[in-house]
Amino acid sequence: MKPLEGMIVLDFSQYLAGPSAALRLADLGARVIKIERPGSGDGSRPMKLHNLESMGDSVLFQTINRNKESFCANLKSPDDMAMVKRLIARADVMIENFRPGVMKKMGLDYESVRRINPRLVYGTVTGYGTTGPWIKKPGQDLLVQSISGLAWLNGDDGQPPMPFALSLADSYTGIHLAEGIMACLLRRFTTGQGGLVEVSLLESVLDLQFEVITTYLNDGHQPPKRSAYHNAHAYLSAPYGIYGTSDGYIALAMGSVPELGGIIGCSALTGYTDKEEWFTRRDEIKEIIGAFLAGDTTAHWLKLLEAAGYWCSDVYTWDRLVESGQFKELNLLLNVRREGGEDIFTTCCPIRFGDAPFLDSRHAPALGEHTAQIIAEFGLDREGEIV
Repeated sequence: MKPLEGMIVLDFSQYLAGPSAALRLADLGARVIKIERPGSGDGSRPMKLHNLESMGDSVLFQTINRNKESFCANLKSPDDMAMVKRLIARADVMIENFRPGVMKKMGLDYESVRRINPRLVYGTVTGYGTTGPWIKKPGQDLLVQSISGLAWLNGDDGQPPMPFALSLADSYTGIHLAEGIMACLLRRFTTGQGGLVEVSLLESVLDLQFEVITTYLNDGHQPPKRSAYHNAHAYLSAPYGIYGTSDGYIALAMGSVPELGGIIGCSALTGYTDKEEWFTRRDEIKEIIGAFLAGDTTAHWLKLLEAAGYWCSDVYTWDRLVESGQFKELNLLLNVRREGGEDIFTTCCPIRFGDAPFLDSRHAPALGEHTAQIIAEFGLDREGEIV
């Protein structure tokens, strides 16, 4: 039995952060019902990455909304709103990511729905919180990476700020939301009461940077200084970074510079015995390392370094990674099949309970696919008082 089996989650959110949290709850056994607007649905349905589409929806939508059901409701319609409120009365969790104030105008904010269902755990995602001068800014991943200072950690010194090339803010916020919801569900078992769980993209990205922001706050507010040569971490000394070899790349983590010189036979490194210089003369040292490692193959350097227990790694492309024995051993690939459509391959839930991962491969729902079924199952069209 999966940990959240028997839980009903209503997912009013769209795009990535909220739906990714709902996906994790679905992977862990919850029944997730997406509440979508008729005609268009979740805004990520047409949002394509590299023009990939399946059965009229983007592959992105298909992967982040697998294992869910779709219920269409016009929240401006009194009849549809009545059905939604009857569904809320039966739910355990509700997730939304509208702009601050929108749910209150509709009468679906936490204070309103708790009168319908006091046991409900209500999760809300915003871009920058619910108060303050930034609450009307668009809560979008690139914008949050930029305004949070994160983009200044990437790239080399002298280069412009460089965002991470993935939806990092959305994904990390989704993790925080799922974490908070599950903690609130646990509390409900002892108190009988639900609660409000609030997360924001900005706070999640700031939390992601906790080690470097903590360094900044306790180091006289000195701004991070990126390495000018193969930057990898603004606050770590040489040899930390990725270096080219004669046939590829190699990554070196924390370690002694003179020890590295002895292992690879680079006498120019053995004189750097002052650990302070590994940071203050970081670029100088890294340029020596880079020039030396370019003289032989990745396999050659890995053999020497791994034998000495020096922290290092090959630098894989995805094609090499998915063919590796470790990737196959983890059994992380999931084939999401949809009748009449092409197979979609994605990654499965990375959380394990026991030996095997959760490999539930139910496809993402078509818009409104389960509306009639859910109305009948829960008797949503019956007359009755709604709080």
